[in-house]
Amino acid sequence: MRWRQFLPECLFIVLFASLQIPRWLANTSASPLNGSGWTSQRKLAARERTRELFYHGYDNYMTFAFPLDELTPLSCSGQGPDWENPSNIAANDVAGNFSLTLIDVLDTLVVLDDREGFERAVKNVIQWVQFDVNTKPQVFETTIRVLGGLLSGHIFASRPEQPFYLPWYRGQLLELAHDLGKRLLPAFSTRTGLPYARINLRRGLMRGETVETCAAGAGSLILEFATLSRLTGDDRFEKAAYKAFFALWNRKSEIGLLGNTINTWNGEWITPEVTGIGAGVDSFYEYALKWYIMSGEIEFLDVWDDAYAAIMRYSRAADGYWYRPVNMNTGDTAYFTVDSLSAFWPGLQVLAGDVQSAIKLHMLYYNLWREHSGLPEVYDTNFKKATSHQYPLRPEFIESTWYLYRATRDPFYLDVGERVLEDIIIRAKVDCGLTGIQDLRTNKRDNRMESFALSETLKYLYLLFDEDNFLHRDDSNYVFTTEGHILTLDRKNLRPMPASRRKMRPVNNYQCPAYKPFVEIRDKYSSETGLTRGIRSRSDYDYARRLVGVHASTKEIDAWSANGWCETPIVENFTSYDFILSADGRNVPEDLSPNRLKLEPVADGFIVHNITGIRTQIVRRLDDQGYDVRKLGHYSVRPGHVVYINDPLIFGTRTEDLKPITPRGTRDPDIHLRVFFDLPDHTLGAQPAFMDGTDVGLRLIAYTAFFGVDLSARITEFRDKPVRMTRGEGLPLFRELSNWKGCLPFSHPYPDSILVVERGGCTFLDKLLQARNAGAAGVIVIGDEDLPINPTASADEVSISGDLSDVGLLLLPKTTGKVLTELMETFENVGTGQVMVAIHRDPLTTAETASRATVREPEKDESWSGEEGEEKKDQEATNPRILYINGHPLLNTRLLV
Repeated sequence: MRWRQFLPECLFIVLFASLQIPRWLANTSASPLNGSGWTSQRKLAARERTRELFYHGYDNYMTFAFPLDELTPLSCSGQGPDWENPSNIAANDVAGNFSLTLIDVLDTLVVLDDREGFERAVKNVIQWVQFDVNTKPQVFETTIRVLGGLLSGHIFASRPEQPFYLPWYRGQLLELAHDLGKRLLPAFSTRTGLPYARINLRRGLMRGETVETCAAGAGSLILEFATLSRLTGDDRFEKAAYKAFFALWNRKSEIGLLGNTINTWNGEWITPEVTGIGAGVDSFYEYALKWYIMSGEIEFLDVWDDAYAAIMRYSRAADGYWYRPVNMNTGDTAYFTVDSLSAFWPGLQVLAGDVQSAIKLHMLYYNLWREHSGLPEVYDTNFKKATSHQYPLRPEFIESTWYLYRATRDPFYLDVGERVLEDIIIRAKVDCGLTGIQDLRTNKRDNRMESFALSETLKYLYLLFDEDNFLHRDDSNYVFTTEGHILTLDRKNLRPMPASRRKMRPVNNYQCPAYKPFVEIRDKYSSETGLTRGIRSRSDYDYARRLVGVHASTKEIDAWSANGWCETPIVENFTSYDFILSADGRNVPEDLSPNRLKLEPVADGFIVHNITGIRTQIVRRLDDQGYDVRKLGHYSVRPGHVVYINDPLIFGTRTEDLKPITPRGTRDPDIHLRVFFDLPDHTLGAQPAFMDGTDVGLRLIAYTAFFGVDLSARITEFRDKPVRMTRGEGLPLFRELSNWKGCLPFSHPYPDSILVVERGGCTFLDKLLQARNAGAAGVIVIGDEDLPINPTASADEVSISGDLSDVGLLLLPKTTGKVLTELMETFENVGTGQVMVAIHRDPLTTAETASRATVREPEKDESWSGEEGEEKKDQEATNPRILYINGHPLLNTRLLV
């Protein structure tokens, strides 16, 4: 029997697997065989330790500091504004002599299910707090901490259907919020509508007040101010915040980025015009998405969509992990530093549905925490060193950890939370409360417990371990503000979309994609999946640690195997592109103002009668199902819009117009390959078990490059000199593992062969040039994703590359390419035989092939009006045909031709 000859190899594999399985299992946090270790009892124990830590801080504040604003835990006392030093904005921006910490923790007591504590706190606020004080706090900090805390407390105290309803309560917290809101309104008295950064709560605007403010401070007020308007009926607050929000957004740069600092009086950005996701601009993006979630107002989703695309395109580093400060006008990297506030971004990405990007960035902050047992305020990603070592118990990292755990349910995030809890207890817990860390290197402590330590950090940490919290069963429109306050609006306070807008935006029910965990394929010849693995088993887990420069832990080293491999992480999971369209692929000038005969707005989107010269932006969808057109010329294409293509020229020209060298747009986008095996007769008895002979064939679809030799049937049939890659007898396939990406000169000549390389490391054109220099007829590139892609190169690059008339490049999608490389590996291991490839042509005549590939005219030049147009629309609705660019499906397009 044939299997007997493989008996020694089988025994070796069994022995090897038995030795390696314990290592493999140790490297996953979600293996069904060894479990995660997070039992219900362990979660409850971590939750109760978090509760104890909260009350240690809160009780000491009430004992030693109340009714002052903050606890000073090292001196067991309290503090308010710095009356003697008004320029001390670090203290005076948040402390306004209004019992800040008490107001800030009202809804934390709700999360901790402490009804009695909540009732006592509400009574204390009503008895002690008033805002007729001669202090000048920051408008933004006062809004998010005080106004937000009062509104959240009012919502819970006034709703009879939930357990925190207080029967005696008569809206006193809302009255306080209304009074505070009116005291903040004069800050918006500018020509631009952008508010001053600070205001005196008793005296209003002060003479000589600075006109500088940050984007976050001016544009992150809509949640609290609009909620105040909806609950009181006083619409002044919502109008002011709405105007400020769009006063900022309408001043974005041409590439869609906001600056960090702006002049409130003239609306000009202040040098340096730098932006990112961190301090100064962070919560603007957060409030754009969250106000849409809370109110359903679609224009805020539009802002979020455009802003996120711009950030992912320009601020995200080339490695796909760090998000760095960039110039708002050019997108060029300004600094290589990141701040601790930007650790909120993964949580926001989860809320938007981009979980994979969130996982990557969170892993970097996790490794920063591992390195410092806290999150330093500023970190230099280039030198891999912290440049500011404070940690005032900020909540952003643990906030993102909670979001990611709720999205993935991976116990890795419970491990992260436990590490944070342990470090805070060890480093920040003192006799009289919790203290910030002034220097993480020496654990020098700061005599201050900022209110967000109780209102956010411990709130999110508690929620992480509390599986049964009522918020985890609430599927309403509630959101956490940037200060962690819970806000929501009843149906009676929501405003329906106007009929005119609803007609233009028919799709208004958006769902985020579900998280897809890493699944190991146990049998490469089977469609059955194997173990679902955790975050620690991701191929980029060690890569993220390397980016931060953290040493591997003992547990991680124990999980390594000498027989394992390091996989280069895939970067492109969110991308946007700009194209200037043309029907034949030629470079054409941009049409800066396309008229309605060319680009026409219609009831549910746009109809394009002539694509030539129209600048188009496409953005990858968050559900990873394809791309959407976002911009056409100066028009913005919004969710729910459809782009109808009515230009017959996109299908090319007639065959009589073709010349030997044709525009790249007329090339066949894909061709069929036939893979077969050239085996000497004496090897047939020892061939692999899945083969019955040399006549076994495999059909693959490859995507052609728009440079190099044109492999289209209508071209190659007419050439005087045959194209080497089209030889009917086929060409041998080779690969060099030492030059697997094909970016270096090949060590051997490969005349009349095809080289197989992997995508990445250099451009497609570079790979083709190296193959040409080795004498090869062409190159097949194995892609890093399963989308069809037609590789491109600029005309200038091709022109200086020399003669490419007899070498071609093809691309295979990732899964298809894996099949091909496994076949090649099989024959390399056997040591005899050769894998061959040939282009497979459909049995059509040359004329039929050319006609099918180049011409597809509409029966009639129909417009979008009248019965015929409506009939065409109905047909497209039932059987939509969409447009592809470089193999990318544009899902919000419809072809009418």
